[in-house]
Amino acid sequence: MKRCLLIALIVVTAASGQLAAQAANPDGGGVRQGVLPRAWQASGPQCVGTPQFQVHEYNPDLIVLRESGCSNYEKPFLFLLFGQERALLLDTGAGKTDVAHVVTNQIDQWSQRNGRRNPPLVVAHTHAHGDHISGDADLKALAGATVIGTAPAAVQEFFGFRSWPAEVTTFDLGGRILDIIPIPGHEPSSIAVYDRQTGILFTGDTLYPGRLYVQDAAAFTYSIQRLVDFTRDKLVTHILGNHIEQTRTAYLDYPVRTVYQPDEHALELGRAHLLELNEALRNLGGAIRRVALRDFTIWPSK
Repeated sequence: MKRCLLIALIVVTAASGQLAAQAANPDGGGVRQGVLPRAWQASGPQCVGTPQFQVHEYNPDLIVLRESGCSNYEKPFLFLLFGQERALLLDTGAGKTDVAHVVTNQIDQWSQRNGRRNPPLVVAHTHAHGDHISGDADLKALAGATVIGTAPAAVQEFFGFRSWPAEVTTFDLGGRILDIIPIPGHEPSSIAVYDRQTGILFTGDTLYPGRLYVQDAAAFTYSIQRLVDFTRDKLVTHILGNHIEQTRTAYLDYPVRTVYQPDEHALELGRAHLLELNEALRNLGGAIRRVALRDFTIWPSK
């Protein structure tokens, strides 16, 4: 009898864990809503007069910047989040751009809308590759800006990690809590950021519609499992990575260095894609090889 009760308790507990991330009604789940474009502006085929960044307001406190392929073929995304006490910029782009001017302009507009002084800016990076840190020097020159170093030790010190990569820490923008999750594997200092306000999980180059380059197979596999575990009881509205390399055609990507992508995949993925990636890695058993899935490709970088 006791054994039956124990088994029943385990089943109920497991079911509760699975249901915890579900909303009771289709009413938005209590997270703050926003809008992503149906398609991003295509760079080219003619680049004359093309702005360096497309600026999109997800909602008044989250701005998405997409660097033009006419500025750099990597076309990375940057994310600017506002809290009541500070703003956070995730990544600074590729190549030489006027990113500091664009970011400052967005901060000025936010302050004017809210009748506030400009909040101090913290600049973090999803990871340390060159197409995500190229604007660091210009942003360091801004008054009141703090640019976090790109070495793993610098990231750990700033966010207060004591056990990397097993620990998750938080960073408060002022009424807006972000969870900082270490996810090395693509690059040693890689982090994911979960925004509790919007339910968005920012994953850098670890998960996005394109080529997922794996530098360290064991670390990458462990990191994806940790993201699965972390999101098990979270509402995940979108998973937003830093690139689009996939077309809207299943299993088909754009070649490296493509500038003009008129039929590219949507930026946003969902938790189902995270589960799909986790299963694919588990099936590979630690021996990373190139595997094309519908919306992304696992791609060994060695």
